[in-house]
Amino acid sequence: MIYCNYHRKIPKEEHLLNTTLMYTGPLFIAADHAGYQLKNRIVRYLTNELHCNIEDLGPTSYNAKDDYPDYAIPLAKKVVNTKGRGIIICGSGTGVCITTNKIAHIRCGLGYNIEAARSMMEHNNTNILALAGKTLSEDHAMAIVKEWLESEFSNEERHVRRLKKIDQLET
Repeated sequence: MIYCNYHRKIPKEEHLLNTTLMYTGPLFIAADHAGYQLKNRIVRYLTNELHCNIEDLGPTSYNAKDDYPDYAIPLAKKVVNTKGRGIIICGSGTGVCITTNKIAHIRCGLGYNIEAARSMMEHNNTNILALAGKTLSEDHAMAIVKEWLESEFSNEERHVRRLKKIDQLET
């Protein structure tokens, strides 16, 4: 057995044959001042190490007085309009998660660990990942992002059924 983060056991054969594909559609990122440094690190990681195309929606410079809705709302609208995915960062991740989920057709989840990143895609088909800029280390955040981008919606009947019930709230 090979042990991954949080001691999730993966049979050696599965690990060696794993041909997980990374998400390749439209991808956006934004943050407020509390997530500014982490956002910049994730952009470098995605671009230089994972070779992903990502559009940085700001900010382009640090401003301690900015407000997370000013970045979360445009990011959410871009995700909806392109049917893409987004990564949004504030101090706790909660404010941006609440804000983006106010936009129709957004399913944002808080990425507090690697298992949450996987399950929010497999079970909830999230299109935005919210991160906590004040509490996540860069390495942990990058691992969460990678897991989320490598995960896909399971299309299991129970998850489809549940998401349809949620979608009915938007009509």
